[in-house]
Amino acid sequence: MTNENLTRQYDRIFQEEFWPQIDALYTFAYHLTYNEEDANDLVQETYLKAYRFIKHYNEGTNAKAWLFKILKNAFINQYRKRSKQPTRVDYEEVATFHDEEDTQYSGYLDLREEMFQHMMGDEVTNAINALPVDFRVVILLCDIEGFTYEEISKIIDIPIGTVRSRLHRARNMLKEQLKNYASTLGYKDKRQK
Repeated sequence: MTNENLTRQYDRIFQEEFWPQIDALYTFAYHLTYNEEDANDLVQETYLKAYRFIKHYNEGTNAKAWLFKILKNAFINQYRKRSKQPTRVDYEEVATFHDEEDTQYSGYLDLREEMFQHMMGDEVTNAINALPVDFRVVILLCDIEGFTYEEISKIIDIPIGTVRSRLHRARNMLKEQLKNYASTLGYKDKRQK
C-alpha cells in the first residue's frame, strides 16, 4: 500500500472510529481532572497519540477502549509529573484577585462544573474526588462510562480480578464517605447486619 493510500486509510479510521468518541473522552477526562482546560489538554493529547500510533490499532475493534487507554495513560503520566513538581503559584491570578474591587464575587465557575456538581451533589462529587486515583479511575470507567470489567482490564492493564477488587473497595469507600449524606436524604440501610 502506498503512503498516500495509508494516509487516506488512517484519516478514514480517525474520522469514522476515533472522532465519534470525543464526547465520551472529554467526559472521562473531565471526571478525572475536574478542570475544563486540563480535560481539553488530555483529549487533545489522546487524539495526537492515537493518530501517531494509528498503525497499531486494529480497524473495527473497540476504538473507544483503545482511546480511553491512551487517555488514562496520559492522565497518569501527567499526575506523576505534577506530583514530583513543587506547587506553582500563578502570580498574575493572585494580582488580579487583589486588584479586583469586589472580591466577594471573585473567581470563575465553569458552567459545566456547576451543572455536574448539582447533578450529583457536592457530597458525591467530593467523595469521588477524594478517592485515590486507581480507585477513582475504575469507578469512572465502570459506573460513569459503562465499560465492562474486561474492557477496564484492557484499558488500565490490570487483571479482571484486580478490576473487581478495586471497584468493590472503591464502592465501599464511597459508601462509608456518603453514609451520613444518604441518611439526611432519607435513605436507610435495609440490609441485615
